[in-house]
Amino acid sequence: MSSLTVYHESSPDLPNKVLTHLDDIASTLASVGVRFERWEASAAIAPGASQDEVLAAYRTQIDRLKQEQGYVTVDVVSLDSDHPQKAELRAKFLDEHRHGEDEVRFFVAGRGLFTLHIDDYVYAVLCEKNDLISVPAGTRHWFDMGERPHFVAIRLFNNPEGWVAQFTGDEIAKSFPRLED
Repeated sequence: MSSLTVYHESSPDLPNKVLTHLDDIASTLASVGVRFERWEASAAIAPGASQDEVLAAYRTQIDRLKQEQGYVTVDVVSLDSDHPQKAELRAKFLDEHRHGEDEVRFFVAGRGLFTLHIDDYVYAVLCEKNDLISVPAGTRHWFDMGERPHFVAIRLFNNPEGWVAQFTGDEIAKSFPRLED
């Protein structure tokens, strides 16, 4: 079940609120400029599926997003617990960073934890199959796929050069809960 846990940045052990209803999650995130929607991921895709399989299965949704928001490129992240570089890939995005463009993800299988650091608050968004999240450019955040990754996410870009992570150097991510396997 998708969820949103909101913390003050000074109290990583004491959430201010935990939300599990879509409307509550979406409205809370919208208040800080983050898009969160539930889409239909109806095609049977398993972690480890090829990019071509995923893109073909979700062509209609991808075309809709490209038309709505002007995204120009798309790719797929598909990882399972057998991936030989899972630890290296996980570590890559566990530290707080930001991107020069929006970070858009449509989860078509599995789950991952986006944690957003906005003003004085931390928003931990557990994204699961059917969830679409769009994190605005410049938002400080980190992502955890867990020790045993199991997810497939479609990524959309306005400018692939903007995707390069700019690490903030803040150690805050080490204080907050990670994705539990």
